[in-house]
Amino acid sequence: MTGAASPLPGLSPRPSPVPFLLPVPAGRPPVTAYVALGANLGDAAATVRRAFDALAALPGTRVTARSGLYRTAPVDAGGPDFVNAVAALSTALPAPCLLDRLLQLEQAEGRQRPYRHAPRTLDLDLLLYGSARIDSPLLTVPHPRMMARAFVLVPLAEIAPQRVPPEALAAVAGQPIVRL
Repeated sequence: MTGAASPLPGLSPRPSPVPFLLPVPAGRPPVTAYVALGANLGDAAATVRRAFDALAALPGTRVTARSGLYRTAPVDAGGPDFVNAVAALSTALPAPCLLDRLLQLEQAEGRQRPYRHAPRTLDLDLLLYGSARIDSPLLTVPHPRMMARAFVLVPLAEIAPQRVPPEALAAVAGQPIVRL
């Protein structure tokens, strides 16, 4: 299946696992979702800041909280250090549609996937989608590795401490992370 032409500036069509630009159901109540942002190519901090703005521009979505920016070494990957952050969203987009929009934003920033764990211009991961548990071939929520990564838990705890168990933070305390 291929995506339709994108009406968002700078986004080009791409093969999509879900139909791109699914309509937001009328009257759909918003859900709180958390998205991890990361980049380690180019001006990573500027890219993450642009990504916050791009998330706020998604239909039926507003950014309700932004963590600070953090520098971390790559995990299971090579390349330069990452700049990471987490955004809280209030969104009426269904989870698969939100995921598709995140992939479109990555592509707009030049994200390529030449091999697993390649350095990236932008990485957007859907961490949590309300209280939903989703396990499909395209999407797993909660994110399956989020509780093992300081670069996710530290910024998430900054904006949503109730979503991060203290024992999870303690378990990643040995992973270097520096607030910028």
